[in-house]
Amino acid sequence: MYILPIRTDEDHDTTLREIEALWGAEEGTDAGDRLNILTTLIETYESRRWPIEPLEPASVSNAP
Repeated sequence: MYILPIRTDEDHDTTLREIEALWGAEEGTDAGDRLNILTTLIETYESRRWPIEPLEPASVSNAP
């Protein structure tokens, strides 16, 4: 199994298309293993590329 890291948005798009093609692959098969690995790579890339910043608590006032 040959898998490259996701370094660019273009790599990200390519990997998403491959995941779509593999979607539904049975667990424990080569296709299922590849789907699992690619999904993990996508999650890691997305969390680094588009991090979700913690939200500031909203202030509440009793003002009308």
